[in-house]
Formats: sequence, structure tokens, C-alpha cells
Amino acid sequence: MGAAPTEAESGEEGGLDRIWTLPNLISFARIVLLGVFCWLLFGPDRRIMATVVLMVVGVTDFLDGYVARRFHQVSTLGKVLDPLADRLVVVTGVVAITVYGAVPGWLAGVVLGREVLVSAAALVLAGLGAKRIDVLWVGKAGTFGLLCCFPLFLLGDEHATWARVLTDVTWVAVVPALILSFAAAAAYVPLARRALRDRGPKHARHEPVTS
Repeated sequence: MGAAPTEAESGEEGGLDRIWTLPNLISFARIVLLGVFCWLLFGPDRRIMATVVLMVVGVTDFLDGYVARRFHQVSTLGKVLDPLADRLVVVTGVVAITVYGAVPGWLAGVVLGREVLVSAAALVLAGLGAKRIDVLWVGKAGTFGLLCCFPLFLLGDEHATWARVLTDVTWVAVVPALILSFAAAAAYVPLARRALRDRGPKHARHEPVTS
């Protein structure tokens, strides 16, 4: 007779279908703040304030997942909402800052190309019945780096000396962030093959892949 599950395990398993958890509220708030960021940038043209909002959204990248694990509030919605919020933050931030003119189009193309590639792979794997692939730390580190660098590019979009120095430093920092992002994409290849190999004979529907 197997051991009874612990209180934490029972609470977590029993709450997988919960919606209104603190981690999910944090993820929803991050998505809402993206709209605030875009309005500040393109409405009243409050570049500094928009940068602060985007930085808050970026540096809280780890918060929803941490709270979910720390306080046993993992949910099915959260497993989808957390990476979805990350993707929305990256794509919205990159597109908005590029349209504003603070970064060159080729850099945006590299970042968005990687996001499109990973998202397309996730949809294909989910459609083929592959089980969900857990997020890799290298991918989270790369995403966090990009979420820090792009607001700094926006902050440094002026002609002052400090702004030019900040932009130069940010260019140095964005390179390892890009390397980590593409390293994570490459690391998912063998994991995706394994997920396809281990899928059930009837290709039961599973959760989508995240990155």
C-alpha cells in the first residue's frame, strides 16, 4: 500500500483547475501592464514612464512561477498563462520599441524569429500529442536578459552622453541574452524528439509545450 500524499501534494493536485490564484493574477496583471506601456509610449509619449512600466513587467518574469511553486498554487491555467505572458511581453516590447525607433529592425527580426520558431514548434508538438516540455533555466535566463535589455535601449534613446553609454553597455549585454535564447531553442530539439517518442499510442491530447 503506497504512502499517502503529503498535504502540499494533495493541495497542489486538487487545485490544478483553479483560476483565481495569486500567480495567475500576477500573470494577468503583467499582460494588462503591457497595454499601459503601449499607451504611455505612443499616446502621451511618456518614454521614461513607459520604460519603467516595461521594466516592472520584465523583472517580474520569475515572480508568478515562484509564487506558484512556493505557495503550492500551481494550476493548469497557470502552466499556460505564465509562458504566454512571457511571450507576449517579449513580442509586444520588441515590436513597440522597434516601431518607436529605439532598436534596429534586424535585431527585432532575430528575436521575433526565434519566438515564432519556438511557438510554431510548440503548436506542432501539441497537435501531435506530445507531452508538455518543462521550461529550461537557460531559456528563462535568455528571456529575462532580453526583457532587461530592450527597456534599456528605450531608456537610452536620446542624445545625452549617459544615454549613449547606456546604449553601448546594453549592446554588450544583449549578445549573451540572445545566445542563451537560441541555446535554449537548440536544447529543446532532443526534448521534443523524446516527447514525441514517449507519447501514448492514441496520441492523447496533452498540454502545450512552453519555453
